[in-house]
Amino acid sequence: MRTETDSGPGITGGVARDDIESNRRIRRVLFGCASITVLTTLAIFFVLFDNAASYFFGARITEILTGASVEQLVTFTEFFTGTRWAPTHATPAHGALPIIFGTLAITVGAAFVSIPIGTATAIYLSEYASPEVRAKLKPTLEILAGIPTIVYGYFAIAFINPVILGPIASRLFGINIGRYSMLSGMLVVGIMTIPMVSSISEDAMSAVPDELRNGAYALGATKYDVSTRIVLPASISGVFASYILAVSRAIGETMAVTLAAGFNANITANPFDEVMTMTAYMVSQARGTSAVGTVEYQSLFAVGLLLFLMTLSMNLLNDRFKRRFQEEYR
Repeated sequence: MRTETDSGPGITGGVARDDIESNRRIRRVLFGCASITVLTTLAIFFVLFDNAASYFFGARITEILTGASVEQLVTFTEFFTGTRWAPTHATPAHGALPIIFGTLAITVGAAFVSIPIGTATAIYLSEYASPEVRAKLKPTLEILAGIPTIVYGYFAIAFINPVILGPIASRLFGINIGRYSMLSGMLVVGIMTIPMVSSISEDAMSAVPDELRNGAYALGATKYDVSTRIVLPASISGVFASYILAVSRAIGETMAVTLAAGFNANITANPFDEVMTMTAYMVSQARGTSAVGTVEYQSLFAVGLLLFLMTLSMNLLNDRFKRRFQEEYR
C-alpha cells in the first residue's frame, strides 16, 4: 500500500518533496511511539523472567549465560502443586497453589456478578432505553468505572462485609466473619467490572445494523426475541471481548481485592473465609523486609511472571475469539 503521492499538476516539485519528507518524519515518529509499547512489554517480560529464574535456580538468566552455577532452589512441582505458601516463614514453603486458588476464586466469583448484570445492562441500554435515559445512564456507569480501586476496597471493609455479609453469615450459618472474606472480594471486584462489560457490550450491540432488527420485527418477533436471538448473537465477538477484558481486570486487580479478601493464603470452600490472591501477596511482599536478592524477595517476580502469563493468555484468547466470530456488516 502506497503512502506517498506524486505531485499533481498544480503542485511544484519542491513543495511535493517537502510534503513527502514531512510525511516520512511523521511516520517515523508514529512508528517510534508504537515501538515503545512493544519494547516496554518485552522489557517487563524480561525483567520478570530474569528474576524468576533466580527464584527457581539461584541465578538470573543473564548470570547463567555468563557461566554462573545453577542450583535448584524451588522445584516447579512444589511451586505449582504445593498447598502451603510461606516463602518468608521460618520454615519456608513455596507451594503457590493457595494464592493461585485465591486469584481464580475471586475471578470466577466476580465473573458471576459482572457478566450477567453487565450483559443485561447492555441489552437495556441498546434495545430498551430511550435516548434520554441512555444519555444519563451510560455516563453514570462510566463514572463508576473511574472510581479508584482502593475506594472499592474500603467500601468492602466498611459496608459489604459488616453490613451485608456479616448478618447473613451470622443468622443463616451461625458464622462470625472477620474483616476480610473471599465472598467480599468476589462482590467488590464484580461490581468494579460491571461498567467494563456493559459499556463494551453496549457498543457492540449498537453497531448491529437496524436492518437485522427490522427484518425480525417484520416476521413478528418481539423486542425480547430481537434482543436475545438477533442482536446478542450478532454482536457476540464484542460481547465476549468485554467478558475477557473483565476477567483479565479481575485477575490483575490489586488494592480492592487486597482490602476485601485479606492476606491468609489457604484453599477453602467457605466463601466467608479469608484468602490471599497473587496480587495481594505481591503487595505484602513489596512492603516487607526481605533483602533484595533473597529467595523470599525473588518470589515476588515468580508470582508476577505467572500473573503476567495468565493475563497474556486471556488477551490472546480474546484476540483469537474476535477473529473467529467477528461479524462484518456493509
